[in-house]
Amino acid sequence: MLSLHRGDKMASVMIHLAVAKEINKTIHQTEKDFLLGAIAPDLSKQIGQTKERSHFIDMIDDPNQKDIPNLNRFLQKYQSKLDHPFILGYYVHLYTDYLWFKYFVPEFQHEKSITLLNGETLPLSREEGFKYIYNDYTDLNIKLLDAYHMDLSLFYEPLSLPEIEMDEIPIDQLSILVDKMGVIIQNSKQQKNYVFNLGQVKQFIKTTTEMITSDILEKQKKL
Repeated sequence: MLSLHRGDKMASVMIHLAVAKEINKTIHQTEKDFLLGAIAPDLSKQIGQTKERSHFIDMIDDPNQKDIPNLNRFLQKYQSKLDHPFILGYYVHLYTDYLWFKYFVPEFQHEKSITLLNGETLPLSREEGFKYIYNDYTDLNIKLLDAYHMDLSLFYEPLSLPEIEMDEIPIDQLSILVDKMGVIIQNSKQQKNYVFNLGQVKQFIKTTTEMITSDILEKQKKL
């Protein structure tokens, strides 16, 4: 049985980077600014803030909606700046979270249970079920690093901050996030998966890449 300690959501960094890297094969943004934007919303946790502001999440009582970004709210504020690679990367992060929590996770995490890789269904609350999901991120880090041939220089070279302002996160504190994520990646170890296998996550990344790339190309026509 999994030891149920609260996992670190930030370990999903490799999913965000994999999606951003695949998208950038088509849209050709300045890579480091784009990838930095694609992890930037998670700075909120590192500086003791809740994710509602950084992730444009509406304050509603429905627990099934509490992790889902409101993409329209982001676009109402920043659509005119989507030509900046950092802002575009930020949008990719939010869009990836939107698809992850709205469509992918509910296939496994139900209102009062979670379905494991072996087909077993455990009666668990949403919060307890998510601890199994977060546990899987650590193992996925290693597998995604290999599968997508990640360049992690962003985390180990001097950080150049983007020349952009946002109300939702303090841009001048992004080094805190980069340092933390570098540690998470370095400390990832091979372990058992409980909920997802690599094939399922790669399919999510493929579908997400296709959907977001199509959306970005349409928006770029209007800029």
